[in-house]
Amino acid sequence: MASDTVTTVDSGPHRVSRRIVVDAPAHEVFALIADPHRHHELDGSGTVRDTPVKGPEKLTPGARFSVGMKQFGVPYTITSTATDVQTDKVVEWKHPMGHRWRWELEATSPTTTQVTETFDYSTLRIPKIMELIGYDKKNGQGIEDTLRALAQRFA
Repeated sequence: MASDTVTTVDSGPHRVSRRIVVDAPAHEVFALIADPHRHHELDGSGTVRDTPVKGPEKLTPGARFSVGMKQFGVPYTITSTATDVQTDKVVEWKHPMGHRWRWELEATSPTTTQVTETFDYSTLRIPKIMELIGYDKKNGQGIEDTLRALAQRFA
């Protein structure tokens, strides 16, 4: 059974990970996360805009997609590349700056899925910059809000 409790996961240095269990089979959660046209439905940070997305309906390794974003009142577009996609298990993409967003799914029953979302900035040349500007904490809060909204979506 799912809850709205988000837990912190220690995924190593320069990674921010949170986890929740949702009342949905892994294939339903995967379908939502693997479709970049629906990413605005997942966003708890308030930065992903509901604008036309360029890219496939379902991500595969190497697929590129562009999403409208907005931070500090400034709209812009980001083109990311899917780096790891495993049906019903993993969706990961690389931001143009080099950091990665990763979703890991684990079926805990036929009708519930444990979802872990990770902001991985360990791949940056100077990862400490993300901490100095507070993006580790900001993204941690965004992940928590995203996961709670995801759980509510399937409640």
